[in-house]
Amino acid sequence: MVAAPLCWALLTASGVAGVPAPPGYRMDDYRAPTPDTLPGGRVIHTDALKVRLDRGGVVLIDVLPAPRRPAGTRPGTPWMPEPHRDLPGSLWLPDVGWGAIGPALEAWFRDRLARATDGDKDRTVVFYCRKDCWMSWNAAKRAASYGYRDVLWYPEGVDGWKEAGLALRDATPEPPPG
Repeated sequence: MVAAPLCWALLTASGVAGVPAPPGYRMDDYRAPTPDTLPGGRVIHTDALKVRLDRGGVVLIDVLPAPRRPAGTRPGTPWMPEPHRDLPGSLWLPDVGWGAIGPALEAWFRDRLARATDGDKDRTVVFYCRKDCWMSWNAAKRAASYGYRDVLWYPEGVDGWKEAGLALRDATPEPPPG
């Protein structure tokens, strides 16, 4: 039967079975289908993440960028950013998932990771943002490049957690440098 292998080959070639990982970081179009793998780390899905969190000892890092005041807004004009909700117990480190980050942001990210893990590079660290979001993939890959050895990437992010009927909490971002 040639049809089954041929169909699988076509699905894989068309990207349905996964998106290829770039050799470096994703530099644009951050809200798009993501790969099935993470170089230097592992992928975790909702059920397995729930089990790991119930056991404890996991550092959760939300990397969604924080809302910014719209450019051109007149000084003194009221602005109320849309609230962000994330997984309970998370540390929200905005902007560390961009493809390119400057030296100050990179130093800040390294410092926050070291604090969150008590300097233990074997501690489990889970990165996420939203479904089909490359920022968490970039941040997880970056953490692995810093020598963290138990890096997990949760590609379903806040969306998958909410779809599973699991609790979210109001989040406040850590203020990045600058």
